[in-house]
Amino acid sequence: MLTTGTKRNLTLFATLLLMLVAGVLSAQSNLLLQTSEVNDLLVNYRADLGSLNRFYFVAGSPERRERMRTFYNEYVSKLEQLPFETLSQGGKVDYIMFKKTLTDELYSLDIEKKEYEQVKKYVTLCDPVYELEKKRRRGLTLNSEEVARTLRDVQAQLQDALKKLSAEPNLSPALTYRAEEILKGHRAALKSVYDFYYGYDPQFTWWVAKPYQLLDSTLNVYTSAIKKKVDKTKLPKDDGSGIIGNPIGRDEIIRQLTFEMIPYTPEELVDIAMKEFAWCDKEMLKASNEMGFGNDWKKALEKVKQTYVPEGRQPEAMLDLYNQSVDFIKKHDLITIPPLSEEVWRMRMMSPEQQKVSPFFLGGEVLQISYPTADMGHDDKLMSMRGNNPHFSRAVVHHELIAGHHLQQFMNQRNKAYRNFRTPFWTEGWALYWEMILWDMNFPRNAEDKVGMLFWRMHRCARIIFSLNYHTTKWTPQQCIDFLVDRVGHERANAEGEVRRSFTGRYGPLYQLAYMMGALQFYALKKEVVDSGKMTYKQFHDAVMRENSMPVEMVRAILTNQNLSKDFTTNWRFYGK
Repeated sequence: MLTTGTKRNLTLFATLLLMLVAGVLSAQSNLLLQTSEVNDLLVNYRADLGSLNRFYFVAGSPERRERMRTFYNEYVSKLEQLPFETLSQGGKVDYIMFKKTLTDELYSLDIEKKEYEQVKKYVTLCDPVYELEKKRRRGLTLNSEEVARTLRDVQAQLQDALKKLSAEPNLSPALTYRAEEILKGHRAALKSVYDFYYGYDPQFTWWVAKPYQLLDSTLNVYTSAIKKKVDKTKLPKDDGSGIIGNPIGRDEIIRQLTFEMIPYTPEELVDIAMKEFAWCDKEMLKASNEMGFGNDWKKALEKVKQTYVPEGRQPEAMLDLYNQSVDFIKKHDLITIPPLSEEVWRMRMMSPEQQKVSPFFLGGEVLQISYPTADMGHDDKLMSMRGNNPHFSRAVVHHELIAGHHLQQFMNQRNKAYRNFRTPFWTEGWALYWEMILWDMNFPRNAEDKVGMLFWRMHRCARIIFSLNYHTTKWTPQQCIDFLVDRVGHERANAEGEVRRSFTGRYGPLYQLAYMMGALQFYALKKEVVDSGKMTYKQFHDAVMRENSMPVEMVRAILTNQNLSKDFTTNWRFYGK
C-alpha cells in the first residue's frame, strides 16, 4: 500500500512528466512554424544547385547538361526515400512541390538535349574549348604552343563552316536560339581560359594572344551568322507596333498551367475573364451614372484621368494614398503588419526609358514611381500623368506596398524562407486579391474611386484575354494594344508599354493572367475559410503569409488539411461564378 508521501511524489512526477511532454510538443509545434521534414533536403538542394551552376557555368555544354541530369535524379531518389504518409501537412506540400520542381527541370533538360542533337553539326566545331576549360578549373599548366594550334584549327574550321553556311537549311526559332546559346557558351569558356592564363603564364601570353583574338572574333561572326539562319516564315512579324515576342502555342500553355496547378484550358480562362469583365462593365456603368455621365463610362473615365497631380508632386500624393490604405487595413484589423515593414519601405523615380516598359508604378520594399521627367515628350508627359492619376493609383497602392508586394517580400524573408516555390499566381494573385476585398469593404470613397478601382480590375481581365490570344497566335501585339485602349480605356502610350512589358520583358507567358487567376483562387479560399466562419480575416491572411510562396492550391491544402498523395495532381476548380 502506497504511503501518502509516495502518492504525492508520484503525482508530482506525473505532473512534471506531463509538463515535459507538453513542452516538447509545444517546441515541435513552434519548430514547424519555420520548417518541415523536407527543409533539410531543400536547403541542401539549393546550396548544391548553386555550387554546380558556378562550377559548370558553360551554358549549353553536354557536360553541364548531363551533370545536372544526374543531380536532379539524385534528389528525386533522396526525396522518394522520405516517408510521405507520416510527414506533416506542410512536409507533404513541400514533398509535392519539390518533386514537381525536379520533374520540370528534367523536362527542360530533355528539351535541351533534343534541340542539341538537331544543331550539333553547327556547334561541335568548338568543342575543343570545353577541354581547355576543364583543365583551367584546376589550374593545370597547359602546353601553350598546343593551345595556340588548337585555337587556330578551330578558327579555320569555323571559317570554312561560315562559307558553307548559306547552303544549309534554315532553322526554327527555337533551334536558332539553342545554337546561339551553345556558341555563346563556347565564347564564355574561351574567355575563361584566356583570362586565367594571360599575363600570368609568359608562354601562354606569347603563344595564345593572337589565336585567341582571331577565334573570339570569328566565333562572334559565326554566332551572328547562325542567328540569321532562322526560318523567318516561323518568326512573328512586326505588325507596326515594333513589338516582337515569342508566342508559345496552346500545348505549351497547357503544360505550364498544369505546372502552376491551374486545372483550366486557355479557352476556359478566357471565358472566366469575360465573365469578370461583365461584372466590371456593370459596376462601371453604375459609377458613370453616379458621376452624371449616364452609360458613357469613357467620359467618366476621362474626367477621372484629368485629376492628375501637378508635376513634381506625385511622390507626396503616393505617400498620402499609402497612409489611407494602411489606416483602412488597420481599422478593419485585416492582417498583422510588423512595425519594421512600415518603417523601411522607400521610393525611387523611374527613368523615361523604364517607363516605356513600366508605365505605372511598381512596388516592393522600393516603391518605383512612374511620372513625367523633364526630357520626355509633351504628349508622353500628359499620358503618364493621366494614367497615374490619384484615383487610379489609390486603387493599387496597397497592391504594391502593404498588404501586397512589400509585405509579401518582408514576410517571405522571415517565414519558411527555405521554400523556393516562386509563382506569380501567389505573388500577383495575393496583391490583386487585396483590391477585391477592399472593394467589398467599401474602400472606394466615391464614384471616382470606384472608376479607378474598376479600371484596374478591367485591366487584369484584359491581360488574360490579350495574352492568351497572343500566345495562341490569334492576335498580334497591335491588336492587344488596341484592345487595351478601346476596351479598358488606356492611354495609348501606356497600352504600348503594357504590351511591350508582357511580350518582351522578363516575364513568363502566364505572368499576366496570373494576376486575376491567382486573386480568384485566394478569393475562393477566403469564401471557404472566412465566409464560413472557420477563420477571421486576420487569421486567414496571417496564415497565408506564414507559408511563403507556392501555388494557391497548396496553400489551401495546408489551411484546410486536404488529403494529399505523393502523386498529387491539380484538381481545384476554384471559379464558381
